[in-house]
Amino acid sequence: MSFAVKENKTLNEKYYFKKHKSGLSVYVFPKKHSNTFALIGTKYGSIDTTFKTDRDSDFLTIPDGVAHFLEHKLFEDEHGNDAFQRYAKYGGNANAFTSFVRTAYLFSCTNNFEDNLEVLLDFVTHPFFSEESIKKEQGIIGEEIRMYQDNPGWRVFFNKLGAMYVNNTVRKDIAGTVESISQITPDILYKTYNTFYNLNNMALCVCGDVTAEQVESVCDKALEPSEEITIERIFPEEPERINQERVTLELEVAQPIFNIGIKDVPVSSPEESIKRAAVYEILLQLLFGKSSDFYNRHYESGLINNKFAVSFAHDRNFAHIEISGSCDNPDDVKKAVCEEIALRKNVFFTKEEFDRAKRVVYANNIYNFDSTEVIATGFLSFVFSGNDMLEYPSIVSSVSYEESKERLMSSFDINKCVISIVFPKKTQ
Repeated sequence: MSFAVKENKTLNEKYYFKKHKSGLSVYVFPKKHSNTFALIGTKYGSIDTTFKTDRDSDFLTIPDGVAHFLEHKLFEDEHGNDAFQRYAKYGGNANAFTSFVRTAYLFSCTNNFEDNLEVLLDFVTHPFFSEESIKKEQGIIGEEIRMYQDNPGWRVFFNKLGAMYVNNTVRKDIAGTVESISQITPDILYKTYNTFYNLNNMALCVCGDVTAEQVESVCDKALEPSEEITIERIFPEEPERINQERVTLELEVAQPIFNIGIKDVPVSSPEESIKRAAVYEILLQLLFGKSSDFYNRHYESGLINNKFAVSFAHDRNFAHIEISGSCDNPDDVKKAVCEEIALRKNVFFTKEEFDRAKRVVYANNIYNFDSTEVIATGFLSFVFSGNDMLEYPSIVSSVSYEESKERLMSSFDINKCVISIVFPKKTQ
């Protein structure tokens, strides 16, 4: 089967898609850039701790931190060789990441694309886990976990999630705990790997000055067919209420840092996911963007600074608004945020203000198509949520004034607003 082509003539962008004979979904986004960026990802992240396939009789619950542990372990083969050394031979700059809902392995290069891609596909599809190598990795990741305990940005973020969510596994540290990773065995890793690293549960996204045929030829060489399986996941029931309104901590920071979260209802379909993302992006631009009345007023008063940032986070079973920054009086920022939402529910923005914010959001999303890294990484997120990155700008354009107003009224519940603060340590 040849590649299908999806084109957006308005954006002057296109990509090639094919379900490879191995089961892997392959997306190639041609760009005449000097560097090429590629990543392969699996729909498996830290929140996926209870699961089964259609070949299993019972669900398996694994320790927290397995997804992140697997990400680390895949780089090493049975001879102790490191994939980074293999990349170095071809000039590839490699990395990987684990999030709540996905794990991805990536590289960028200016030369030797096929060689680098072969390294990527090879080590991701050839796992090796032994008692000895796991024990060694438990020590390494244990140190990483302890290090993050002293990381103010990490702690303020997860404390916010713990304040918003009662049972949802999104409240747990992606790396797990020293205790939870001590329970990891080769059997657990192989079972988890064979479930989620089935190529039918994965996607490859390549963006750069390459052809679809180049990518296919490496896939043909490096990949064996995977038998398709169905994966079921179980998540704990999550009440609508928040867990606690405020959580604080003292660490080595020069100024208090904060994360504000407003809990929302998870999306129920790919269509709702992409539409809500567009509506929220416009609303957050209107409410708290750099050109908003809120931002300029409170920036001038000194309540907030240029570290103030807002976003909407959502995926399979969670959704919330995130507001972060640093200032002397974080509680006053939360109060101001809630007051602004209450005010705008009563007196919504004008049609002109809405249209201006929508143009800003549209332009920002067009700008994303200038980076091979942003395209490939963003593309994977859209693919795994059942959507298409090329369609998102037109979804933004389609958002109406009335539906934005209605969404602000029905969501943005200030009674579900929490704040996490890290204060400077008190001097003795």
